[in-house]
Amino acid sequence: MLRHRNKRSEAAAQEAPARPLHGVNLSGWLVLEPWVTPSLFAGTGAFTELELAGSIEPGRYRDMIERHRETFVDERDFARIAARGFDAVRLQVPWFVFGEDGPMPGPSAGCIGYVDAAFDWAEAAGVSVLLDVAVAPGADAASPASFFGDIGAFRQCMLDVVAELASRYAARENFLGIEPIDEVQGRSRRGLSLVEGVPPHLLRNFYRDAYEALRDAAGTRPVLVLHDACLPDAWRAFMSPARYVNVWLDSHIYHYAESMNAAGPAGVRKLADASAAYVARARKSGLPVMVGEWSSALPLADAGMTPEGRIALERVYTAGQMGAFGGCAGWFFQTWKTEGRLSSWDARVALSSFETGMFD
Repeated sequence: MLRHRNKRSEAAAQEAPARPLHGVNLSGWLVLEPWVTPSLFAGTGAFTELELAGSIEPGRYRDMIERHRETFVDERDFARIAARGFDAVRLQVPWFVFGEDGPMPGPSAGCIGYVDAAFDWAEAAGVSVLLDVAVAPGADAASPASFFGDIGAFRQCMLDVVAELASRYAARENFLGIEPIDEVQGRSRRGLSLVEGVPPHLLRNFYRDAYEALRDAAGTRPVLVLHDACLPDAWRAFMSPARYVNVWLDSHIYHYAESMNAAGPAGVRKLADASAAYVARARKSGLPVMVGEWSSALPLADAGMTPEGRIALERVYTAGQMGAFGGCAGWFFQTWKTEGRLSSWDARVALSSFETGMFD
């Protein structure tokens, strides 16, 4: 195990890139999401990929998922992503990405061939790839047992997946790094109330082990990205650059579920200021901060707002969000494409009016 990496030349690599990354997520492709492709879930009563796999006949499910993987994202998407000015993608992969040959088989065949293809397509387009390992579909992100239970079987499988992915893509120049858990809720206390979730010390231990797995397999170049567990203040002095290199902190910043009136510029400014404040808190960790997920979705509008007015306000909000993320290592819009071209979530729609140079 590689335990001591405190060379200053390596530590300098932990700094944010000179030019921030501007990227998109590829949600709903290799890990199904009902809001991205509702047609796959229609009439099944399922809300997660795991439920979907159990709700229809196995042969039909295999054919459906294979057809979806073949057609939803292809080489043309990567060319279009690059043409729109994005230089990176955040690719969510399932924990069963290696299929029957992997640490833990899942509800469908593995999809490592599509990950290989994504790297080829991205390389041709000049785009970097950040791999993002999804937790088990339907797992409770606030439950320690979902990830770090006493048995530890799933925890070790996740580490094995990280190591195998890192080893497979270590030589690829466009391999940006790995996020070992897509999203997790950390346990915290708010006043007298306890917010259930994974105890931070268990998550820190997992991140340390994921760091060793990545470094052993791929050296110091790939970035290890840590989701902040919705606790931006919990990471001060964690994984200090004096010992750990190329570690970033990931914050997912949304405001669509908040209870406030965002019907005018003043409301939009409050939301952008809240995003900037969240990023500032995360930066106190001492790690470069990236925003792994964000969208143009505003809180519910008042009844008097017209559809055209909301679209115009969302554009102002989007520009404000980009400004709030200034100085971050990068950001990834959620997401590149949706089946219904959702105006606040589909980058082809939400960012269509932004010229490439405006990202900076």
